[in-house]
Order: sequence, then C-alpha cells, then structure tokens
Amino acid sequence: MAAAGAEALAASVRDFVSGQQDGRAAEVAAGVKDGRWTVLQLVEALGFSLENTEPRTRGRGIQLLSQVLLQCYSLLQEKEVLHLVLFYESRLQDHHLVIPSVLQGLRALSMCEVLSPGLAVSVLKAIFQEVHVQSLLQLDRHTVYSIITNFMSTREEELKGLGANFTFGFIQVMDGEKDPRNLLVAFQIVRDLIAKDYALGPFVEELFEVTSCYFPIDFTPPPNDPHGIQREDLILSLRAVLASTPQFAEFLLPLLIEKLDSELQSAKLDSLQTLTACCAIYGQKELQEFLPSLWSSLRREVFQTASEKIEMECLAALHALSACLSRSVLSSDSEDLLDSFLSSILQDCRHHLCEPDMKLVWPSAKLLQAAAGASLRTYHRISHSVLPLLLEQYTKHTQSSQRRTILEMLLGFLELQQKWGHVEEDESILLSLQAPVCSVVFSALVDPSVQLQLVGIKALTVLGSLQGFLSSSDLELVVDHLIRLALHEEDSQSSEAAMEAAGSLAPTHPKVLSGRMVPRLQEELQSDREESYHNHHSLQQRCLQALAAVSTHTSIVRETVPVLLQHLQKVQKGTEARNTQDMVSVCQSLHRVALQCQQDAEGCWYFHQTVVPCLLAMAVQAAMQESTHRLPGKTLLEEEVLAAMIPVISAATTHLSPELAAQSVSHVVPLFLDGEVSFLPQNSFPCSFQPFGEGECLEAQRRLVALLMAFVCSLPRNVAIPQQEWLLRELLALSCSCNCPFTATTAAKCFAGLVNKHPAGQQLDEILQLAMNRMEPSLAEGPRRTQALTLLLWVTKALVLRYHPLSSCLTDKLLGLLGDTELGPAAADGFSLLMAESPDVLHKGCHADMRIMFRQRFFTDNVPKLVQGFHGAGPDVKANYLKGLSHVLNHLPKPVLVTELPTLLPLLLEALSCSDRVVQLSTLSCLHPLLLEAPQVMSLHVNTLVTKFLDLTSSPTMAVRIAALRCAHALTCLPTPVLLPYKGRVIRALAKPLDDKKRLVRKEAVAARGECLTSASLSHQVIRLMPRILRAQDCPEC
Repeated sequence: MAAAGAEALAASVRDFVSGQQDGRAAEVAAGVKDGRWTVLQLVEALGFSLENTEPRTRGRGIQLLSQVLLQCYSLLQEKEVLHLVLFYESRLQDHHLVIPSVLQGLRALSMCEVLSPGLAVSVLKAIFQEVHVQSLLQLDRHTVYSIITNFMSTREEELKGLGANFTFGFIQVMDGEKDPRNLLVAFQIVRDLIAKDYALGPFVEELFEVTSCYFPIDFTPPPNDPHGIQREDLILSLRAVLASTPQFAEFLLPLLIEKLDSELQSAKLDSLQTLTACCAIYGQKELQEFLPSLWSSLRREVFQTASEKIEMECLAALHALSACLSRSVLSSDSEDLLDSFLSSILQDCRHHLCEPDMKLVWPSAKLLQAAAGASLRTYHRISHSVLPLLLEQYTKHTQSSQRRTILEMLLGFLELQQKWGHVEEDESILLSLQAPVCSVVFSALVDPSVQLQLVGIKALTVLGSLQGFLSSSDLELVVDHLIRLALHEEDSQSSEAAMEAAGSLAPTHPKVLSGRMVPRLQEELQSDREESYHNHHSLQQRCLQALAAVSTHTSIVRETVPVLLQHLQKVQKGTEARNTQDMVSVCQSLHRVALQCQQDAEGCWYFHQTVVPCLLAMAVQAAMQESTHRLPGKTLLEEEVLAAMIPVISAATTHLSPELAAQSVSHVVPLFLDGEVSFLPQNSFPCSFQPFGEGECLEAQRRLVALLMAFVCSLPRNVAIPQQEWLLRELLALSCSCNCPFTATTAAKCFAGLVNKHPAGQQLDEILQLAMNRMEPSLAEGPRRTQALTLLLWVTKALVLRYHPLSSCLTDKLLGLLGDTELGPAAADGFSLLMAESPDVLHKGCHADMRIMFRQRFFTDNVPKLVQGFHGAGPDVKANYLKGLSHVLNHLPKPVLVTELPTLLPLLLEALSCSDRVVQLSTLSCLHPLLLEAPQVMSLHVNTLVTKFLDLTSSPTMAVRIAALRCAHALTCLPTPVLLPYKGRVIRALAKPLDDKKRLVRKEAVAARGECLTSASLSHQVIRLMPRILRAQDCPEC
C-alpha cells in the first residue's frame, strides 16, 4: 500500500517536472492535506529534480514544492520549517530562473506560526544580500514585499533587533520600484516602519528619497484595468508616508515649496494637501526655517490663482499651519513663532482691506479668516487688528455693494467667534466693539439694497447666537427689525430670510420671541384693516409663515399653535370663495410647525394632542352641518383643504412614541367606527357621526376618511389598532361602493396602508381574499370598475413593497387590464403609482413595510410580461403597454436601466411615436439621463433619436416640448463622429422653438441650440485642421 502511494507521488512529480502538467501540483497538495503523503516524502520524491544540473528542471522541482507549501504551510512542524528555510536560503544563490519559485516557498514559510526565533532575520538577510529585487518580474517583487509584510506582522521584535540594517535592506529592495500594485504594498511597509518605531538610524534621508521620488504621483490607470488601482489610491498612500514623521520635514518642506511654484495644477494641489496633512504632526521646530517661504507661496496662490480648488486648499493649508503653531508649547527662551507668523499675515493682508478699488479685499479676507479660525489665540490676535478696521471701512464707504462686501467679511469673523462659543469679557474684541457692530448690522437692515439686507440678517442671526453679546434692549430691537422685514419688506427674499432668522434665534432667546414677536404677529393676523384684499391677504400669508418659522422651541410652539388654530376656525366661519386658499395656508403653516416639533418629544406630543383633535372636531362639525344642510363650514370639506390637512395629521403622528401613539389611536379609531366624540373639543354636535353609514346625507362625513387615513397610516408598525379587522372591512366596502372618487380613493389608500403593516398570518390572508372577492366582479363589469381599479392599484402597491406572495397575482391582473379598452389607459398609469414614492401613505416616513430594491424586483418580474403583452396586443391597446413600460423604466435606478438598455431601447423609441402625451413625457424623462450615462448604446439609434426629438419640439403640450429640447441638448453628449452628420439639421430645427410663446420653452431652446452651435464650431475646426494633423503625422521628424 505504502509502495503504491510512493509510486503515485513519484508519478505526479514526474508529470509536473518533466511532463509540464501544472494540474498535478493541486493533486499533490491535496494528498499532503489528507495525509497520504508528507512534505518529507515529497522532498525525497523531488530529489532527482532538485539536484539536476539543468536550471529549468531545478526550477520546476522547487516550483512544485513551493506550490504545495503555499497550501499546506499550517501542517508543518518546527523542525521541518527549519530545514526548509535553510534549503530555500541556499537556493537564493541559484540560477535566476529558480529564484521566483524560491521566493514563493519563502513566502509560504513566512506564514508559518512555528517558525523558530531568528529564522525571519536569517531569511531577510539572505534576500537583502543575494537577490537583486528590482531585476525581478512584478509578481516576484510583490512576493518579496509580501514576505517582509508577513514577518513585520508576526516577528516585529526580531526584525527590530536588526536595527537600521533592516531599514537599509528594505530601501535597497524598494529602490526603483515602478509598478503601482507593488508601490501600494511598499508604501504600507514604510508607514509601518515609522508607525511601529523601527530604527531608521542614518538612513532617514535615504528612506525619504526612495519614497519622495514618486511625488507628485503621475499615474493614469490603463483602460479596463482589472486591478482597479486609481491615481487617488497612490496619492493617499504616498501622502500617508510623507506625513508620517517629523523626521522627513527638513527634506519634504523644500520639495513642497518647489512643487507649489510649478505650473502644474495637480502638483500644486497634491503639495497643498500634503502640507495640510503634515501640520497635524509637525511642531515649531520643523516649520521654523520654512515659514516665510510657505507663507509667500500660499499668499501668491490665493492672490493670483484662477482655480477655486487651489484657493480652497491654500486656505486649508494656512489654517493647518496656524493651528500647528498654536499647539506648540513654548519654553521661556524660545521665540513665539505664531505671533511673528500672524504679524506677517497681517502686514501683507491688512492694507488691502483699505484699498479704494477693493481689488484684493476678498483674497486678503479669506487668508485672514483661515488663520483666525485655527485657534482661539489666532482669532483674538487677528480680530483685534481687523475688526475695528472693517467697521471703519464700512462707515467710509457709501455704496451698498461695497458695504455688502465689508459686511460679508465682518460676518466671516463673527461666525468664527460663534465657533469658539461664549464671549469672554477679558479677551474678546467683540464686546468692546458691541455698539459699532450692532450699529453697522442694524443699518444694513434698513438699507434699500436687498443683498445688503440679506447679509445683515445673517449677521444678526450670528450676533443673536452669541450668548452675552446682545443686551435686552438690543434683542428687542432685533425682534422689531425681524418683524418689519418679515411682514412689510417688499422683497420676498428679505422677508423669508427674516423668518428663518427668527426660527434660528428662537431656541436661544425663546422668551423674547414669544413675548414680543408672537403677540405682534397675532395682532397683525387678527386685524381688519381697511386696505385692498391683495395687501391684506399678503400680510396674513406672511403672518402665518412667520408664526410657523418662529416655532422652533416648545415654549413658542405652545404660543403659536393656538393662534394658528384660532385663525383656522375664524376662516372656517367665513363664506368667501377665497377661504379655501386661506385654510390651505393655515394648514401649510401647521405642517411646518409639526415637522419642526418632530425631534422634540415634548413638543411633538403637545402638537399632536392639541392640533389633531381640533382638526378632527372642526371637520366633524363641518360634515354634520353639511349633512343637516347648514352652509357655514362647507369650505373645510373641499378636497384641497382636506388634502392640506392630511400632511399636518401625518407629521404630527409619525414621531410619536408607541405608548403615546397607542393612547391616541384608542380615541381616533372609535371616533370613526363608533361615533365616539367625547375626546373632541366642543363635542356638542347636531347629529351622530357615522362616516361608514349608508345614505346620501352622510356623504360629507365619508370624506373625512381622508383624515383617518392620515392618522392610522402614519402610526409606527408596533402600535396595535383597535378593532382593526372591522375597520378594514368598512374601508374595503367604502372604497368599492362610494360614488365620490375622492372618498373612494382615500378609503382604498387607507385600506392599503393598513394591509401593508398588517402582520402576516391567517387574518391578513382572509382580508386579502375578501378584497379579491370584492374587486374581481367589479373589475369585470358594472358602474364601479374605476373604483375597483383604484383599490387594486393601492393594494398591489402595498403588497409589492413588502414582497407579499399575492403581489404577483395582483400584478398579473393589472397586466391583463392593459388590454381593456375602457380601463387600459388608467391601468397603464397605475404602473407609475406602483413605482413612484407616495406622498401621504406607503412610504418610509410613515413606517411602511418597504423592502430594499423592490423596484428592481418588480422590473425583473414584470417587464418581460409587458414586452410580451405589447407584441401580442391589438393596435388599439398597444399604447397602454408602452405607457406602463415607460412608467416602470422612468422610476428604475439608472444603473439597472443601463444594463437592460440594448433590449428595451427599441420599445422606448416606439413609445415616442405614441400619441399619448403622458407616454411621450415619461419616455423622454427616461431617455434624458440615458443619453448622459450610456452614449455608446444610444449612438446606435442616433438617426431615430434625432428625428423623434425634433418632431416633439413642436408638440402642443408645453411639458413635452421642454423635455424634447432637453433631450436634444443631451444629444451633444454623444460621440462627435456620430452626431456630426446631424448637426446642421438639429441647429436648423431648433431655431423654431426660439420663438415659442412660452418662456420656459424658449429658455430650453436657447440652451440646446447654443450647445449644438458650440460643439459644431469645435467639430468644424477639427475638420479644417485634420489635413494639417495628418501631414504632421507623416512628417519623419514627428
């Protein structure tokens, strides 16, 4: 048996070494792993090849041994490892054909845990002495780096025993490396040498030189590079090396200054980013000699560069330098470099702030602010010098544009003070300048220039956030200014900015705003001035917006919410036609307040228990008045008003804790099912509330199901809904039987929202079966087909989102309806509903059960069916399939769509010929990003695309014309040789939309035609130059 095994091993070895059968290595390794052979037996079997005089034969023998060891190194014993190491070390002196296999074997042994002490040092010494690494192939050099990495991670103390000799040996290994794959590993080794405190000895400069020679990185990855190494990877890796130790400073900083003075933008950027990184570990000692040169280079770049990115990096580097000098601990006899450095900055920048032409004002201000933002000390030093000067310049200049520039600079310094927090009386220059600063800011607020007002409002917000800066009288004046700007400033920008500022200041100064601003807003809101309706209405709108904007603190919310509800009740009692818009405006303000309360549990609960019962009570009262034929309150039941109330109730509910939500749901659901009105304010109603009852007189009450939907569909999933099965049955019946489309739709949405969150099980299966039984007969025939389709769409969406098994069955029913001449168009539009985000139910904000990638799954399951249905459909219903397909593709993530584009593009092009405007618009919206992201595929159909887009620029529908022009604009992203034959035709065709009667169409036409003309001009220049280029290429000197 043993003899047979030995013979089999010998045969495998012969096949590998002499027969060149590489697959035998895996078989031998498997035999060693399962115990049929040992490594010793393998070495004995290899004896003839290892001692052969032919280098190739020796190489094959060692290659087999190394490949087996790479798979079986964990099975080796300590003595075996010792003998193998000695064997491999001796072979490092062998023929160059053998060396790659020897290195592979040593790599396997470097991973052995039983490696004896001293062997790691022995192996590396042998490699350093015997192998000229940079003469090896890339893979073999990578093997050497791997051996070093393995030993550094497992034998650190042994390698440190070599002292600086290890560093010198590695420098010899790395010197001259060019392959990016190996450089990434080599840079990591250098970082580990420094981070793990290996001895560098006298070789610091050599180690710097062997790495810095690659700076700045100039590498462009080849196309379709399988290794995926990017230029940025090498840049970051090298930067981590250069910025890893202060010992490199004396060599690195001159290099960075040299590269900063170069003309190459990428070199400047890399140098600035490296300098910023170095400042994190440098101190005064390293920077002292080079500070003047560094400041000179940074100043020059900021003053002269046209690149925003370089300017930004220069400012970041100056900030880092100032921060570095601020961190340095001074001894009693050392020079304060920070003070002298800041003095240089002030000397070179301060005088530019006073120049009449203000040419270098902004660059100087940016430099000063970058340094000032580094530390509290730098801020005090620079602000003491600059702030009085800025205030003086503001007074000297009279033009609003100049004052705005100066105030913007002042604002930058105020924001830095805000960064450092509380104003210290003994250090801050701001307190000593309180009066002039406030005077400047307040003067900006009354200036006729809107732009200056906006900067003043920003400055006012910052001043208000500085605790202890503004006195009580100043704060009252601030509030007065904000009220004036918010309510009476003609320009809407200033008005909105003032409202936002009030909201920002409210958490810091709630008492002032609630005591001074809210009463003024309430007074204005309730006043009945004798002025034109337009002015009065505009003032009321601003009051409502301001009340909402300032409600960013719970104490203020308690003041503003009653005012808004009181105004809503006042508007409800009116009979004017404009009351609808007024009520919608109040609801929009309440919605904003609700959103601002969501992150504060106390404010959220107060808003919910105050607003939701009040809105329900007003709606119930209005519905009962409608039922008893009383006219007041009818406005509240209009779709537009109810639609505005839905987001208010939803936002007030989504962030409730489960305990509070359960408390609220125990009142709201019985209201709709049992008519239990006791929890509502002012609950003396003329009749009972029965929204699910029968009879035409209850139609108004049924409309309030929209408010029920807003509440129950926004509850967290772990909140139990009382009498849920009964509620679902009532909603199902209402959605199928109600004649009012609004009521039927909201009932269907409410039913779908509850089904989506319903726990899986028998109860859910029963309710879904009941829904199927109600929908199928209604879909087949009868007067309620539209209601049944609406219910089908919403239930399908609810199940598609949660991957319910029944969703495929319902989707198939919807696909079948595309062939229906009556319901087909509506069913096709339903695919948009299935794929799009719903604003009021079935979205993440209301805790819907949504699985990731549901759109991709829907696409995979149903697009083939849509395509198949299109090919088999009659001519009168083909458009329905195209519309459905277009809606699905329009909502699909673009990377997914690009992969399927070759198959689907012909259908999309056919959809452009469809007369349905919705299909055209949806398809154009789908094609536009594809022109940008997949130009190569789109180029194959350029003739059809050009024809279709140009035809649709004359569509009677404005939205289609705009979308077609955007697509025509995007055609310029196609390869120039593809588009060039169509340039003239496109430019001529785009002349007509320039005279379109709609401004938005003309705007798109100008952009599209301008881009086409520009690219056409460049193309013609290339054509004219082509003969000269070709002649130059044929010239022998080229």
